[in-house]
Amino acid sequence: MTNNKSVIAWLDEMKELLCPDEVVWIDGSKEQIEKLRAEACSTGELIKLNQELLPECYLHRTAVNDVARVEDRTFICSRKEEDAGPTNNWKDPQEAYKMLFDIARGSYKGKTMYVIPYSMGPVGSPLAEIGFEVTDSIYVVLNMAIMTRVGKKVVETLGDSENWIKGLHSRCDIDPEKRYICHFPEDNYIISVNSGYGGNVLLGKKCFALRIASYLGKNNQWMAEHMLILGIENPQGEIKYVAAAFPSACGKTNLAMLIPPEGYRNKGYKVWTVGDDIAWMRKGPDGRLYAINPENGFFGVAPGTNKKSNPNALASTQKGTIFTNVVLNKDNDTVWWEGLDKNPPANAVNWKGEPWNGQTSSEKGAHPNSRFTAPAENCPCISPEFNSTTGVPISAIIFGGRRAQTTPLVYQSRDWNNGVFVGSIMASETTAAATGAVGVVRRDPMAMLPFCGYHMGDYFAHWIEMGEVLGDKAPKIFNVNWFRLDDEGHFLWPGFGDNFRVLEWIINRCEGKADAQETAIGYVPNAEDINLEGLDIDIETLKDILYVDNEKWLKEAEGIEEFYKKFGDKLPQELKNQLAGLKERLSK
Repeated sequence: MTNNKSVIAWLDEMKELLCPDEVVWIDGSKEQIEKLRAEACSTGELIKLNQELLPECYLHRTAVNDVARVEDRTFICSRKEEDAGPTNNWKDPQEAYKMLFDIARGSYKGKTMYVIPYSMGPVGSPLAEIGFEVTDSIYVVLNMAIMTRVGKKVVETLGDSENWIKGLHSRCDIDPEKRYICHFPEDNYIISVNSGYGGNVLLGKKCFALRIASYLGKNNQWMAEHMLILGIENPQGEIKYVAAAFPSACGKTNLAMLIPPEGYRNKGYKVWTVGDDIAWMRKGPDGRLYAINPENGFFGVAPGTNKKSNPNALASTQKGTIFTNVVLNKDNDTVWWEGLDKNPPANAVNWKGEPWNGQTSSEKGAHPNSRFTAPAENCPCISPEFNSTTGVPISAIIFGGRRAQTTPLVYQSRDWNNGVFVGSIMASETTAAATGAVGVVRRDPMAMLPFCGYHMGDYFAHWIEMGEVLGDKAPKIFNVNWFRLDDEGHFLWPGFGDNFRVLEWIINRCEGKADAQETAIGYVPNAEDINLEGLDIDIETLKDILYVDNEKWLKEAEGIEEFYKKFGDKLPQELKNQLAGLKERLSK
């Protein structure tokens, strides 16, 4: 399927190493996908669901010891240990290659080697990048065919170029003691062994789209970020785009597919989803920052997804979707998970493949990290610009976290570098679900802590550099917190679709149409400038949610200083200055 010498040479190496019985190129055709689905069903790798109710949908179960990303088995294999930084696990590349090749050697004997040419981003876009993944798993092939653009067009677009990412995946024995997900940023190489779970084996996902791409972006003046991309359309038909980063359990997917409150919808406001997880951003010809979603699908957490929490995500799963580790309802061959509805099936099979009665069982039927892989084109609010090769211009970048007291509902940074500071101190407080300790502050800069492919101090410096590159065309930077609590522990802000009211203020600020009051941390809305129409909240409550308590922030500054020590000499002076400036303003 290709005459590209660099690709052919690498595939020859892979064949010699892995010893497959057969090699199959993935061409992206419907016929080939259908054939692979049938083959996976015949071996039990997939279970075909009710094709009338869920057309082209299938269920997959992973091994019970292989159900999530494994951060402690994930490594950045840079030549110098210091380049991986204090927030990544590091291995020496030469040692890592030897170890991984020894584990994978001969592991495709009796199996087929599937060669997946894939594009991250619309094929042919100047913002897109190309990779090849070899795998022995049809499940991986079918997921990559949903999550990325695969096939002949990708190969044609690459031509003779040597600019592509190598990806080797082998299930081996699904041995957790020999499970490794390793990234070689200087070599454009990803290797994953002994896992079959999506987040570890769909190498286009976090491995390429964030860890390798963040390194590429640093070297080539662009940004690979763990961000959703959202279009906000006003009644005049004008659309403004924002990118937003949130740590887990902070409502990222809900915001990506937000439905505006009824009052706004009646006036003609709309929200368009460009991406729910990852944004690649580059300076455009007009000097503004343009973003694409490098993915072609959604790899979403199933539990908690329902008609109320996220109707657009649920609608996305109704066709052409692969469900992983959810409940199989035997009565009608459909799927179920906790939080879908209040009618768990009695005649069912749980995520481990065991008989399960949802009416009587005290055990959960779906794994808490069970997933759906759904085509983005299914989403009712998918943006008309989703396949745009030029990307969309970003007006605002939004950071967020889950804070009970300290952080106001929304505030705007003082300027770009202050915005980098705001992103670098992003934090959430642990909830009871996460750990035994409640209210512990966990910092996750730009929501990139597990995904940055190099030293995070250098990553902060790259953000500062991008501000210089963009100059006065740089997006405005904001921080939001939907999770302020009252003294009894109740949420003060309704969240979900009503978050649109905050987005409206953000866009108005970008357009110079809204005032703000200056505080020590940044610019906070005047309560009168957030539309409360149709909400059961009075203006005094809103003022409470917007209040900046300097005493609490002085304590916060101590935590920031402690966190920054991690980065040693690599912490940019600019961020040290920002922290000093914050302390000074708070003390006044």
